[in-house]
Amino acid sequence: MPISPAARPESAPAARRAVPSRPGPRARPATAPRPVLRSRPDRAPAPPATPLLAVSGGQLVAAPRSAPTSGDRRRPRPSANPYLRLLATPGARAFTAGNLIARLPMGMLSVSAVIMIAGSRGSYALAGAVTATGLAATALVAPFTARLVDRFGQARVAVPATALAVLGSLALVLCVHHDAPAWTLFAAYAATATTPNTGGMSRARWAHLHRGDPAALHTANSFEQAADELCFMLGPVLAATLCGALFPEAGTLVGAVLLMTGVLVFTAQRATEPPVTPRTKTVASPLRTPGMPALLAVFLATGAVFGALEVVSIAHAGGAILALQAAGSCAAGLLYGSLRPARNARLRLLVCLASMTALMSLPPLAAAASATLPVLTLCLLLAGAATAPTMVTGMTLVQRATRPEQLNEGMTLAVTALLGGVAAGAAAGGWLVEHAGTAPGYTAPMAAAALALVVAAAGGGYGRGRRT
Repeated sequence: MPISPAARPESAPAARRAVPSRPGPRARPATAPRPVLRSRPDRAPAPPATPLLAVSGGQLVAAPRSAPTSGDRRRPRPSANPYLRLLATPGARAFTAGNLIARLPMGMLSVSAVIMIAGSRGSYALAGAVTATGLAATALVAPFTARLVDRFGQARVAVPATALAVLGSLALVLCVHHDAPAWTLFAAYAATATTPNTGGMSRARWAHLHRGDPAALHTANSFEQAADELCFMLGPVLAATLCGALFPEAGTLVGAVLLMTGVLVFTAQRATEPPVTPRTKTVASPLRTPGMPALLAVFLATGAVFGALEVVSIAHAGGAILALQAAGSCAAGLLYGSLRPARNARLRLLVCLASMTALMSLPPLAAAASATLPVLTLCLLLAGAATAPTMVTGMTLVQRATRPEQLNEGMTLAVTALLGGVAAGAAAGGWLVEHAGTAPGYTAPMAAAALALVVAAAGGGYGRGRRT
């Protein structure tokens, strides 16, 4: 069958010219050149105002207009909530989930050990001595473990270190269950000192993912501090419930399983793990960084606030009241992280410490006035509101003062100083309660907060760190 000229491809332009889109008195000559329209490079070409005419099957048809391109669609706006933006970071939710699972036992294991040992041996003195030994061993071993993490990577060091700590917890359970000599309890619990600082490793990941973004790092540090408060608020309650409802060893066993599971989940997220920086020469310890000793002294005094407040509050009204202090700190930390931080972090630390000193004066005033339990509870809630912002700002200064390849070690030194302060504050608070009563005992955390403020004001060199 012969093909008509109208059906040939080369006849399509002629057919398109034969049907003008708008009638007019004059038609453009067939030989007239078409005007060339140059589109701007920064703007997509607009769709033609008239339908595109084409020949199909020997007939003239109008082709549909093209669909809008993906560039015409509106992109979803980022969330206004800084924490939602933080967790929207690729891989952040996965390592955060593992981190929270691994951190929950931090508030469980010591309480579980006290309940288990005191219930089996009938001696709170022995239980307290065993946990104090474990705390001292952690203060010695934790910086060394963090140094290995910085040098060889989180996954290569944290997993075997956690496995050793879990074996120490299991050995403690066996020694208590089989009535082993008292010295075995000290040796077993000291073996748990290899537990890695998962909070420090998580902060190191945030610092790596958001380097150069102080606002995002401020939100990340606030989130981590709120997570600390949440775990130390829920951990003791969970431990006491398990030991009371099941058997005395249940809290330690569940805590060990959660610790190992959380570290495995956390370290499995290799995409967000900070890269290991090879060291071509011996790097000085973060302790030699200008201003770092003053910062650690501030953390030591701040830890004394926590330790003294815990012991005195338990002696005055029981341990349940401490959950409200932790709740106030958790809420304040989340609120603090949603605000835009001031540029001068050193001034922020001084303001936070001054606020903490002022708020820590409320519990001794309430106790001295023989206030009711709800009033004291409100005072502790307000007192806890200044602790999280203080810790967030302190950790920010530690991150700025520490070399990138020593970040885990620097933050672990801060946590170690904090734990040392907790032990010293607990001893001072207990001595005051035993010799003077709970009302004077509440002056210990207030005095420790004032000491932290004085040390921070005197150590004026730590505000100018290496990192911003």
